[in-house]
Amino acid sequence: MILSLLDIIIKKINEKGMIMSLKSVFLLLNFKIREMAGINKVILVGNLGKDPDTFTFEGGAKKVSFSLATTEQYKDSKGEKQKITEWHNIVCWRGLADIAEQFLRKGMQVYLEGKIRTRSWEDSGTKKYITEIVADNFQMLGSRSDNENSGQNHFHNKESNTSNTNSPQAEPSAISNEAISNQAQEEDDLPF
Repeated sequence: MILSLLDIIIKKINEKGMIMSLKSVFLLLNFKIREMAGINKVILVGNLGKDPDTFTFEGGAKKVSFSLATTEQYKDSKGEKQKITEWHNIVCWRGLADIAEQFLRKGMQVYLEGKIRTRSWEDSGTKKYITEIVADNFQMLGSRSDNENSGQNHFHNKESNTSNTNSPQAEPSAISNEAISNQAQEEDDLPF
């Protein structure tokens, strides 16, 4: 990210034909970093808790969701191993959803990158919330025989939405909010 900001600054310098000191470049770089709204990046390595669920919307957009368990291990004061497992709701859209539907299965270990999204809906007058990880890309881990995959096992969401909002409207406009709310109600069951 810093390199891309530096590239922008150097491009501006070249366009204007200016010669700037290194100190001036870093001052500009520092200013650009302060202008940034924030970073929403999640990296998880875990195991699928269930086979992916697929939902296709009227406009043809596809959504695949599944749970992912991440486990941390540590030794307590008595020297005994302890485990803490967190469950994450994962959502894949469009092309990445097609790949997830085809290749991912319960128990598989994956490396996943994405962003956190929280959305809400009304259910019988009660406002409900769900926090999800919207996947940008994932890679299946383990041997090929473990994954039943004869091809490359690293996948990207080429149509990733780069909007920095927390609302369901950030997804494709062909998807109605009502359809998302109905789907979210079905997904609210946690595995514990």
